[in-house]
Amino acid sequence: MPDKKQTREQIIQSDSQDLHKLGYAQQLLREMGGFSNFAISFSIISILTGAVLLYGYGLKFAGPIINTVGWPVVSLFTLCVAASMAELASMYPTAGGLYFWAYRLGGKGWAWITAWFNMLGQVTVTAGINAAASIYIIGATLRIFGIAPDVSIPVFGSVQNWYFQILVMVLIMVPQVLINVFGIKLTARLNDFSVWWHIGGVVIIALLLTIFGQHHNPASFLMQSGTVVSPLDASSAEISQGNIAPALVIGDFKFASPLFMIPGLKELYNGAPFLLVFLLAMLQAQWTYTGYDASAHVAEETVMARLNSAWGVFLSVGISMIVGYIMLLVLTWCIPNGDVVATANDVTPVLFIVYGNLSPFFANLIAVIIGGAMWLCGLASITSMGRMWYAFARDEGMPGSAQIKRIHAKYRTPVWSIVITSILAILICLYAAAYFVVTSISTIALYIAYVIPIALNLRNKLKSNGEFTTPENAPWTMKKFGPIINIVAILWVALITVVFVLPPNELVFWSMIGLIILLTIYWFAYSRKHFHGPTRADESALRNLSRT
Repeated sequence: MPDKKQTREQIIQSDSQDLHKLGYAQQLLREMGGFSNFAISFSIISILTGAVLLYGYGLKFAGPIINTVGWPVVSLFTLCVAASMAELASMYPTAGGLYFWAYRLGGKGWAWITAWFNMLGQVTVTAGINAAASIYIIGATLRIFGIAPDVSIPVFGSVQNWYFQILVMVLIMVPQVLINVFGIKLTARLNDFSVWWHIGGVVIIALLLTIFGQHHNPASFLMQSGTVVSPLDASSAEISQGNIAPALVIGDFKFASPLFMIPGLKELYNGAPFLLVFLLAMLQAQWTYTGYDASAHVAEETVMARLNSAWGVFLSVGISMIVGYIMLLVLTWCIPNGDVVATANDVTPVLFIVYGNLSPFFANLIAVIIGGAMWLCGLASITSMGRMWYAFARDEGMPGSAQIKRIHAKYRTPVWSIVITSILAILICLYAAAYFVVTSISTIALYIAYVIPIALNLRNKLKSNGEFTTPENAPWTMKKFGPIINIVAILWVALITVVFVLPPNELVFWSMIGLIILLTIYWFAYSRKHFHGPTRADESALRNLSRT
């Protein structure tokens, strides 16, 4: 741990020595302080994106209590995951992140599978952010300009048409992709600006609704529970003319649900017991808490990395927990006339609350603030997504690696990685047919990638074999509480993995099974012999890429 009397130059030199011990040379200037490191993860978590986009999803299943109780419950368990990751970031202050941790703790096989789940999670989280942002921006535009929500448009018929929403998603992503390709420095500046936009935005929303809001429900309202849409109805679709039943939906195709062949499942879903609807509604909070591993990815650019990167991972969740809770409580407190049904059924429920409480000027201001936050979140997500895919392609870890790892000679950015992954994000939306399915896939994939190195660290620690975190090699340490917190983190990830593949997210279940089968075949047929894990050249290129 650095001495408080050390100069900045001495601390940086100590950081470089730590990096050398991991086998890498210091390629970049260390100029990022603790706040900037935290800012990256906080911006990607983006409480004005996840908590807003899925506000209605949680409300329709469980009612106001999902915000009052559900958010802090999810937040506390997520803090256990973040703390476990922070300790690993403190031991391995290098930009390899989850991929590198899994390699050191368990070998190339665990590194390979961690990378694949991480990459899938990043593509689907980008898809979820921008698809839902498209729905939000369409709704905000209609409200700002006073256009009826049932307005007819050419080709698509309705603005609620899924393919029209994807078209708007593409239009949102075009400038995000171009900025990532041509202006990596601008991307970095926008990311720093994003922190203040988010914090300032929440403050403005809370103050305006508190001072000028026309509807303030009693405190008891915040603890109410109720189901607006039953899990059975949410899991059903019109399979054939006049035949509405539990369905597996893939794009425009609808099939009878295989899972509902399980005896008693239909009756359980129709009864909508509180525990079931509460667990399903937790997706609202859990999807918000993704992407906070970004602080570990910039460890080599961070001064006093062993501490600041770890704190960046942990505090991004901790601060988001507090700020997000304030925003959700105020929004729920101000639901017009306490009408949960009307709010949950609105296409943009947060805007329904805002416009039902404030003057058009203030409501429009909030609408723009939220839309800007979503766009900034999508921009950062594309940056992270392209960076991870490029890094893994350098190790020949995927088909098409030769193309994906190419760097543009002039702009020094992984153009093909950015473009290909952005196209994949759009295609996944065509496959999923609903953005909350995409968010479930991203949540599960990312948390599997998060938990693998945590489980490997715990295994090694309990067996006293191989590498594992100790107070000596990880200055940010949980000490004797580490194994207990690791176990809680692992159990929590196991729980949400099961919950978020249940109907109405059945497509997630079959998609994950299909993915595991394909990866197993690919591993044994090719990668087990040809994949060698992270190399020094990969790390060096990644460092240069992030600061070019």
